[in-house]
Amino acid sequence: MKFAASLLKLAQEAKQAAHQLRLATSAEKNQALELIAKALEKERDKILRANAEDLKAAQLSEALLDRLSLEGGRLEGIIADVRHVASLPDPIDEIIEEQTLPNHLLLQKKRVPIGVLGVIYEARPNVTVDVATLALKTSNCALLRGGKETLKSNRALVHAIHAALSHSKLPKEAIGLIKSPNRSQVKQLLKLDQYVDMIIPRGGKALHRFCLEESLIPVITGGIGICHLYVDADADLKRALDVVDNAKTQRPSVCNALDTLLVHRDVASAFLPTVIKRLEAKNVSFRLDPKAWKIIQKGKQAEPADWQTEWLSLVLGIKVVDSLEEAIAHIQVNSSGHSDGILTNSKPHARAFVEAVDSASVYVNASTRFTDGAQFGLGAEVAVSTQKLHARGPMGLKELTTYKWIVEGDYHVRSDS
Repeated sequence: MKFAASLLKLAQEAKQAAHQLRLATSAEKNQALELIAKALEKERDKILRANAEDLKAAQLSEALLDRLSLEGGRLEGIIADVRHVASLPDPIDEIIEEQTLPNHLLLQKKRVPIGVLGVIYEARPNVTVDVATLALKTSNCALLRGGKETLKSNRALVHAIHAALSHSKLPKEAIGLIKSPNRSQVKQLLKLDQYVDMIIPRGGKALHRFCLEESLIPVITGGIGICHLYVDADADLKRALDVVDNAKTQRPSVCNALDTLLVHRDVASAFLPTVIKRLEAKNVSFRLDPKAWKIIQKGKQAEPADWQTEWLSLVLGIKVVDSLEEAIAHIQVNSSGHSDGILTNSKPHARAFVEAVDSASVYVNASTRFTDGAQFGLGAEVAVSTQKLHARGPMGLKELTTYKWIVEGDYHVRSDS
């Protein structure tokens, strides 16, 4: 395959920078992160102007426009996350395991960087800073390819990052932005296995499928959330209502927002009218199964495809189930494996749910909105993985590392045949 000269240059520079970054000390990396935070503060107005231009030009759904926006204090939150990551322990060079073998060889498993990350994402400029921050903290380099709708925002953000790195001891080539909106460069990136060690797509199903089918590089998939809450017959309905409201309406455009509410038949008649009243006031619309429709008779009757839809908007599917087992069965068929939960006062039911539901994050009496690197105490996150190798759930610092074996002997030779 023929590669664009600019892309190939970015990849080659990142690969070279990875060798230098591997030797950076924790103090040097933390200093660089503080410089990035200060640079983002200094260039705040330029960044927000660029973001406003992106917002004005973008032809996106309301949900995606919400993801694109850096307004309303979001940039300040991103800067705070940079400083929080700087304050976290550096996982690099951590000894994960250590033992002395019977032949007196000292065997260690040490945490090391992955190398060069290729991150492909859509209208989410916060990802630019999150990835850069986490990559640098873990001595990784990153090639960033955001969506065309967020190009001006990303250019402004990376300009600030490069300005900061030029005054640090870390190479500015460690963070590269693919500025071309040409989609052919995404396919080219997926073929650069000589330089890139891992691909992380952050977008819809089509992007994930494309990366899985085209990449010569290992791909981490995730970030697609079809999230459920099951309200059990033993739930505290008053408190459950607050959780459902939070999971659905706090920020409906994100992957950990609630998509489908499952309610036990014994409490459906009492609970569902309160849900409708609370959420209708916040402009939520509903997709109802026949049992829920009999109780509410508002919204629309659900179609089969609705149960496998990530709404990313103020739409909620509601289904009445006869048992815990039926709720679990529904989740097993329709969940994307992101975040699913149960609201119940029954410890046996909670335990059964946790054991049976095989999602990256499983909740008992809590909103699905907590599936987030910062909320989990990981700092920012590079993605939420819904696969099982090598990372699962919010990918923070440790999830951006691998390990190597170190074997120390006394001029040992192997003697068996």
